[in-house]
Amino acid sequence: MTVLEVLQSTTAYFAKRKIETPRLNAEHLLAHALSRKRIELYLEFERELSESELAPLRDLVRRRGQGEPLQHLLGTVEFCGRVFACDKRALVPRPETEELVELVISKESGKGGKDYKLVDVGTGSGVIALSLAANFPDAEVHAVDVSDDALSLARENAERLGLAARVTFHRGDLLAPTDSAFDVIIANLPYVPSSERASLAREVLHDPHIALFAGERGDELIRRLIEAAPSHLRPGGMLALETGIGQAELLAEFAAEQKFRDIEKRRDFAGVIRFLFARYG
Repeated sequence: MTVLEVLQSTTAYFAKRKIETPRLNAEHLLAHALSRKRIELYLEFERELSESELAPLRDLVRRRGQGEPLQHLLGTVEFCGRVFACDKRALVPRPETEELVELVISKESGKGGKDYKLVDVGTGSGVIALSLAANFPDAEVHAVDVSDDALSLARENAERLGLAARVTFHRGDLLAPTDSAFDVIIANLPYVPSSERASLAREVLHDPHIALFAGERGDELIRRLIEAAPSHLRPGGMLALETGIGQAELLAEFAAEQKFRDIEKRRDFAGVIRFLFARYG
């Protein structure tokens, strides 16, 4: 089979199995199997593929058809312009979380001196903490997670990007492992209600459940962080949160009850009220 024929047949296979963007998935997996860039496939459409080239692709296509995330199969994910290792140890980073990071960078533009401190709570694979460390090169950056597996992946990513000396990783619950006061507390905590487990996509259920589910309402961990944050924020410090669908309004009210000010809700690119920002003191 030629490169083009393989792409066409794989796309059709994925479409039957209701894989989103089937052609894009096919291109990514074929490029990965051939150790090529996606764009290079378009220069080789007529090339015949050998059996030794097709064999590893077949396994990848089968696993993707069964719902294994594309990022797990590729072993990497792009986030804020950098390539991170990605596997089952932590949540696959979503585009919405990139928006959260970009909003924080925009809001804190011009800051970031040597006394500037940020913490990423529930760091997972480390994409938030490491992206902020790269954008605030003089800042002190911390990252916390309860999962040893997630922290091992985050540390690997720090080494991969040459940022291991820039981020201090802590194992523990929310802000408990840190005794510092921060200028920014940022978090993409689990926010899916446990009752919605059956409605999630196959791909999402490959993520660690500890990174998805927070309780019956879904916002329990976020509420705990809002309660804990004031004692860990410098005067005027910012709390930046990603929230689930329909959660931001009540969480904003809860933040106001905790004496936060300048509370702001922001929509993501899909129009969902996804982000909550608030300052304290």
